[in-house]
Amino acid sequence: MAGRTPYGNPVPVSDLATKILDPVLRKRAGMSIGLVQSWEEIAGPRLASRSRPEKIQWPRRLHEDDPFEPAVLVIACEGMAALHLQHETGEIINRVNAFLGFTAIGRIRIVQKPVTTDKGRPKPTFRPLTAAEKTKLSSTVELIEDDGLRASLERLGATILGERKSKTP
Repeated sequence: MAGRTPYGNPVPVSDLATKILDPVLRKRAGMSIGLVQSWEEIAGPRLASRSRPEKIQWPRRLHEDDPFEPAVLVIACEGMAALHLQHETGEIINRVNAFLGFTAIGRIRIVQKPVTTDKGRPKPTFRPLTAAEKTKLSSTVELIEDDGLRASLERLGATILGERKSKTP
């Protein structure tokens, strides 16, 4: 909990972040953070993992008397998701309009670009320790009294030794 209401009840950090990010997103991309957060429900889990809404492009109105025209929803997606998204544009337009509560979107424009975030480097695999390395490691940490600390240091030592190449004569 990050903040407090006037009544003393805690407020979740997500609510505070939404209050900060929503005006910025509305100004830069023309949409609310609710649309981004609900994208998985709107597009479905299969498409949501490979796509995201980028912005809503509202048509320019020259006069206030000009009739309302629906906007274009720009969606970024990768590879084959673009083809699947293209086949489901009508359904997605209906779902976004239902989410927004009025006919705000008339078309979808698909932009192909990387969407998925890289999960980082893959976890490295270590070689198994030899019997001599195991005995040397356990004899090094055997004088430590705390069992938890000893086990942690032994795991750390096994990781360090497992990263190194084995010495073969």
